[in-house]
Amino acid sequence: MNKQAKNTICLWYEKDALAAARFYASIFPDSQVGVIFHAPSGFPDGRKGDVLTVEFTVFGIPCVGLNGGSAFKQSEAFSFQIITDDQAETDQYWNAIVQNEGQESACGWCKDKWGVSWQIIPRTLMEAFSAGGEEAKRAFDAMMTMQKIDVAKIEIARRG
Repeated sequence: MNKQAKNTICLWYEKDALAAARFYASIFPDSQVGVIFHAPSGFPDGRKGDVLTVEFTVFGIPCVGLNGGSAFKQSEAFSFQIITDDQAETDQYWNAIVQNEGQESACGWCKDKWGVSWQIIPRTLMEAFSAGGEEAKRAFDAMMTMQKIDVAKIEIARRG
């Protein structure tokens, strides 16, 4: 990122913000690692020269990773929501996160090895929710039985 964005998501990491940023840039399109700031002096949980912050983008969204130490932990209160076009794309992102020491959760949610939550959501599910009524209910009920979203099962539920 050449120019600092006016609005940036800042994510607190214990110590691996650069590794996380590089991982995200390796799996998501329109993602990159930008400016890396090394601490000019010591700070809580860090020393002079350690990476303090790293600018990065995830699908074009500007972020900053802060190596802030162990005072705060990630939680599901923040998540990236990635909308996918099909099962192949859903599998690609889900598997990249989960197979890199991540954790599966429910209803399309998973967590990366740094504790950041991700919602890997196929477009067909969002379209079902937007349709409302019985179609939304059937898709919702199907989703509630899943970890990674199964596109074919959601499409069957949408049709009733």
